Amino acid sequence: MRLPKVVWAGRWRWSMRRYGAFPPCTKNLGGDRLDPMATVVGVISDTHGLVRPEALRALQGCSHILHAGDVGRPEVLASLAQLAPVIAVRGNNDKGAWAEGLPHTEVVEIESTFIYLLHDLADLDLDPVAATFSVVVSGHSHRPRAEVRGGVLYLNPGSAGPRRFTLPVAVARITVSGATVVHELIELEV
Repeated sequence: MRLPKVVWAGRWRWSMRRYGAFPPCTKNLGGDRLDPMATVVGVISDTHGLVRPEALRALQGCSHILHAGDVGRPEVLASLAQLAPVIAVRGNNDKGAWAEGLPHTEVVEIESTFIYLLHDLADLDLDPVAATFSVVVSGHSHRPRAEVRGGVLYLNPGSAGPRRFTLPVAVARITVSGATVVHELIELEV
């Protein structure tokens, strides 16, 4: 088996703050883990109905998988769920009865780190710093990107679906250990 190539990795320390109340959609992914040292979460987006075996290999071993929209078909989520529990949001191309059950945004808690999940970053209608989010995960552009602004990591895993123009096919991983968040963008060799 060929291992995925890590094309960019970054580490930064999030200052501890008191977190306020969050909406009832908050999901706690790290609370009852046997290994309190680290939680690894897979991040994927823009599959557009395609589940690549390379993406599945890159996401193996993750405790949960976040899908940032444009899923394409419910079978994509079922395939990912064979690896780990999946939290997904609806993308602009997710249509039909199956997609109506997907929320437009989701708040995810990993240990004491809060992640805001949405499809298109242009639709972000809150201030992540004021809302005390450590990470904002989005998709839509098909461009893998990670940038820290105002102490918030903005992560786009790129597209794991059909190749668009000359953009890479990619996924990402987030590892949370205490107040430390480590992320990596992984270009898939397809």
